[in-house]
Amino acid sequence: MSQIAESELIINARGAIYHLDVTPEELATTIITVGDPGRVKEVSKHFDSVEVKREHREFITHTGWLGKKRISVVSTGIGPDNIDIVLNELDALVNIDFATRTIKNNLTSLQILRFGTSGSLQQDIPVDSFVAGTHGLGIDNLLHYYRHDNNDEEKALLQQFVAHTQLDGTFSPYIASAGSSLLKHFVNGFHQGITVTCPGFYGPQGRVLRLGLSNPRLIERLTEFNYGHYRISNFEMETSAIYGLGRLLGHQCLSLNVIVANRVSKQFSKDSGLGVENLIRKGLEIVAGI
Repeated sequence: MSQIAESELIINARGAIYHLDVTPEELATTIITVGDPGRVKEVSKHFDSVEVKREHREFITHTGWLGKKRISVVSTGIGPDNIDIVLNELDALVNIDFATRTIKNNLTSLQILRFGTSGSLQQDIPVDSFVAGTHGLGIDNLLHYYRHDNNDEEKALLQQFVAHTQLDGTFSPYIASAGSSLLKHFVNGFHQGITVTCPGFYGPQGRVLRLGLSNPRLIERLTEFNYGHYRISNFEMETSAIYGLGRLLGHQCLSLNVIVANRVSKQFSKDSGLGVENLIRKGLEIVAGI
């Protein structure tokens, strides 16, 4: 098997992968990702013990134990481009032999759960409630840099979405499903729906400050979309990239979000920090038992 070149897989002097600055031994196989680097300690404070703390740029990693479960929590920063770095490096840490720079014969499937914040696109999904994304639907372009395909259900969803939103020619949306082995544990206390991932916070999410929008009815079209029993529940900036890359790499991924803004009712959470803390507590309780 051919070696992966030093320019393609960058390993630092202490044997850690370049951006995350984590070694294979420092990473658990159950991983929680958070966007905000400051949120890492808000998750790991609930661990019974923390054995690893690493920090490089916006990427902070804490690995520790919650009961009998070893968990790593990793900050990703904002956006699909950062997810490209994080997902590829997490996979490399478990599925590439750093000594020989070759892909391992026996591959490891990670459990990767995002604990994030999001905007609701439905009147009946209020601020401070929780959403588990059944699919990540990307209106960014990340997954188009990789060979990928969809099952029949995903193809039908994508075709209906493009026809309804009239995004064809402007964007090339993609879709990927949540990890079924994780999603089934997040039913009680969670809304479920399609999570749309945007490549920005303002124009791509329909916000108007001083610039006009090329698709001013995007929010309405996202809210109105439905196909069978599926509808779009929320949008943010990471989920589709996690789901898409995670599935291509053979990992089980799930995005859990607390709603901090309802874009239909125009409401914003009175205490988003408490909402995040509630999601962390509930999420960890479930993760520890999986």
